[in-house]
Amino acid sequence: MRSLEVKNRTSAEDIKSLRLITAIKTPYLPDGRFDLEAYDDLLNMQIVNGAEGVIVGGTTGEGQLMSWDEHIMLIGHTVNCFGGKVKVIGNTGSNSTREAIHASEQGFAVGMHAALHINPYYGKTSLEGMVSHFESVLSMGPTIIYNVPSRTGQDIPPRVVHTIAQSANLAGVKECVGNDRVELYSENRIVVWSGNDDQCHDARWSHGATGVMSVTSNMVPGLMRELMFGGKNPSLNAKLMPLIEWLFQEPNPIGLNTALAQLGVVRPIFRLPYVPLPLAKRVEFVDLVEKIGRENFVGEKDVQVLDDDDFILVRRY
Repeated sequence: MRSLEVKNRTSAEDIKSLRLITAIKTPYLPDGRFDLEAYDDLLNMQIVNGAEGVIVGGTTGEGQLMSWDEHIMLIGHTVNCFGGKVKVIGNTGSNSTREAIHASEQGFAVGMHAALHINPYYGKTSLEGMVSHFESVLSMGPTIIYNVPSRTGQDIPPRVVHTIAQSANLAGVKECVGNDRVELYSENRIVVWSGNDDQCHDARWSHGATGVMSVTSNMVPGLMRELMFGGKNPSLNAKLMPLIEWLFQEPNPIGLNTALAQLGVVRPIFRLPYVPLPLAKRVEFVDLVEKIGRENFVGEKDVQVLDDDDFILVRRY
């Protein structure tokens, strides 16, 4: 926080206006290392199709399977290659306040525009401890708070958010509890993004959400941009719903990893404990692509049904 770089950093206000933020997938090489060539292609597809921000190393990007060195390297690489075209939000959250501070310090040092922070998970803490945790990381730079109790095991209640909203560095909240909570924050002038693709259309147009932090936009960024920018569009929302339901039938990012491999934009490589969807579900995906239109999906190869033997499961990396 003492370098001259801080003076040129993006402010929380610059983050608050973003409508479409993609939680970007991290592709792998056969030995389990990052496939940066495929990653760069994915980023370019997002930018060309109108995504305004990316979350690097989030749940979708499998930050939970990365070392911190990998994590910060990928954030720095993203900033270096794409930071002038898209806002880079680094997932530097942790259940350890010490780790969250250290990772955020490093993330901002390599140029990320904002940090994404969940509440301490598994061990959990009191509401007072949650406030202290968030205040510790908010002091470092623009921050988005991520509420996903299905993963952390603990809700971030509104009174915690209202307390930390006094910080000028709070850009907003990624909210997964539902649209009633989205509306509560928007009515209190707290910026909020939907964290649920199946609810994001209504969140945006009926409940005051600024936009969405999306998994689905990895595959169909142009359609997700239209959903966030084009006004109420229940027909497009309905068209996308079977794809979204398919995507989340198993915990994210299992469906996305399977889909992007079948679209030919990433290698069919999984870091365990993630494994691909079964064959019947892979066949369903091809049918969904044909119904929605291959031209709406990322990549240029024909979608295909991959065999079990096509996938590589990496245990040590």
